[in-house]
Amino acid sequence: MRVNLKNQQSGSILIAILIMMPFFMLVTIAYLELSVTGFRVARSDQFHTHAQFAADAAVDISIDAIGQNDNWPGTGGEIDLHDDGTVRTTYQSVMTTIDADNKTITATGRTYHPASSTTARSSVIIEATLRPVKTGGFSVVGGVGGLVMRNSSKIVGGSVYVNGTINMSLSSQIGLAALPVDVKVAHQSCPTGASPGPTYPVICASGEPLSISGSAHIYGDVEANNQTNGSGMSDGGLAPPVPRPIPPNPNGIPTIALPGYDRDLQKTSVSSTYSGNYSCNSGSVTWPANYKVQGDVTLSNSCIVTVEGNLWITGNLRMSNSAQLVVKSGLSVTPVIMIDGPSGLHMRNSSTMLPNSGQIGFRLITYYSTDSCSPDCASVTGNALYNSQSVITIDLDQSVNGGNTEFYARWTKLTAGNNGSIGALVAQTVELKNSIAVTFGTSVTGLTDITWVIDGYRRTFN
Repeated sequence: MRVNLKNQQSGSILIAILIMMPFFMLVTIAYLELSVTGFRVARSDQFHTHAQFAADAAVDISIDAIGQNDNWPGTGGEIDLHDDGTVRTTYQSVMTTIDADNKTITATGRTYHPASSTTARSSVIIEATLRPVKTGGFSVVGGVGGLVMRNSSKIVGGSVYVNGTINMSLSSQIGLAALPVDVKVAHQSCPTGASPGPTYPVICASGEPLSISGSAHIYGDVEANNQTNGSGMSDGGLAPPVPRPIPPNPNGIPTIALPGYDRDLQKTSVSSTYSGNYSCNSGSVTWPANYKVQGDVTLSNSCIVTVEGNLWITGNLRMSNSAQLVVKSGLSVTPVIMIDGPSGLHMRNSSTMLPNSGQIGFRLITYYSTDSCSPDCASVTGNALYNSQSVITIDLDQSVNGGNTEFYARWTKLTAGNNGSIGALVAQTVELKNSIAVTFGTSVTGLTDITWVIDGYRRTFN
């Protein structure tokens, strides 16, 4: 009897396939689920990375804004950082001032998908604590009349801050290639005209505050409202944004308040007075602290006057032919010389403001203005300030020396030229000419360059 084995084996492969099919389907589904999960994880990680970058950008933008305006409050809301139509990222920053030496940035980065969505797919919150680094200082501060540099005059140290404009010509120079100088210009010189009126001065809405011609050059970072021309600048040069918007935009350069001084306190502290004009042609003399000369002072022919403290001259001071004003040995507090006369200070022919061995120099302030309240004006604005800014009350010429002295024309103009060295200059208008050099022998009182740096950085979770 023959057995048909072929018929007995029929359908065995189908049975095996039917048994294995669910297994293959389960494996396929598992792989698909793993792939989908992996894609979701990768997508979520991508959204998180976008948010992280946005939060980091918020910290960087905030530090830059604080550098321009110490009282910057934050962004005030979300700001778009990136939008490609599919994914949108935003940043938001809130500033908290704890005290003069501590600030906190709370920066939030968010990612939206699709871009039109109002619900964030991912958000990252970073809290950065800041501390101030106070470095250098200002060697030149110009008010509304600005800074004028001609011939081969140079500023080779410190920082420069000008409320008005800067005009440089011939071979004048700010900074060195090996030692750049930071320059800030607010462009506060409007409205213009022979009689600008009571609103003077305000920051100009247009025009350019820097004029650089000839071989004049600036080595360093230059931040100037409205400026678009960066020629004649290097080692940083004209810093973005270009053109820089004006305040209250946080990227604008605000005006700087010229430093104050308690004039009334010095007046009431006078302990002895010389009535009449004072003249010294040679020899040596000592003036006590809180001394007042009620008249003009003329020092010449190597006359040496040692000053033991604050000095008030109601008239003018003229120094020439190697005359010297010397800070008393051992004095640790900077003596202040107040000058009220319309001609102020004239220094000539190698006359010197000499510091003591502790490098304590003078602070000299002229107070004359064209306003009727002169010399006791608490504030000068409008036409009175416009007219005062061209009146010279500090004139330094012919190899004068004051490497540790701060020269300050409160409402008027300061000129310096023809060799010599100077520590710091402050005036409504500063004019440097010929071969004068402003070295960083001292800094402007009460004004310091502050850079905020990150002291702590951590992510926070809601």
